[in-house]
Amino acid sequence: MITPHALSLPLQVLNLLAALLLLLTFAMLGQRRIISLIYLFTLHGATLVAASLVVAFMSNDHHLLISAAMTLMLKVIVIPLILHRLVVRLNVKWDVEPLINVPLTMLIGIVLVIIAFNLALPISRLSTAVAHGSLGIALACILLSFMMMITRSKAIPQVIGFLSIENGLFFAATTATSGMPMIVELGVALSVLGGILILGVFMFQIREQFENMDIHNLEKLKDD
Repeated sequence: MITPHALSLPLQVLNLLAALLLLLTFAMLGQRRIISLIYLFTLHGATLVAASLVVAFMSNDHHLLISAAMTLMLKVIVIPLILHRLVVRLNVKWDVEPLINVPLTMLIGIVLVIIAFNLALPISRLSTAVAHGSLGIALACILLSFMMMITRSKAIPQVIGFLSIENGLFFAATTATSGMPMIVELGVALSVLGGILILGVFMFQIREQFENMDIHNLEKLKDD
């Protein structure tokens, strides 16, 4: 049996990983170079894997090890490789037309973090998980990732924003509730992988039709 004293060090490590996850989400929010954005997303996934392993040790829940392995395969290896190949083949390097400039984006991001912590506080108090305090960070990552989706003009950063939202949801499920049922995790993993493949085809179609990756060009289809 794991004693509360033995949990103190893993809990500190988990809090450090949670802070790192939030920092990486902020970095992605302000990053305009798409290749660097993919690298940050890879680190985002690796941090999620490490957090899952720590929670598995703290809760003695072995199915979280399988979840960590799935996350490592998809979010750290397979999906970043797919996105990197898409960027190279499409020759897309910069998200040069953000809807909001970087300083204002970061300021709004700070406000979203404050809102997230205030919203999560009463819910965290009801949670019986050992890492219930990470719920505010998970919600902040979700809100920041959603903001990244709606403020980018290129398709690939929006896809990364969507995947980061899923990372935040997985982190919340792992830390606040000690994980989701395995069948749900398998379904989500397959859905994410299938969605990435479909979005890859979608990006090639946008590039072939409009010769760039700006999604605002899709408005021309509506006008036609």
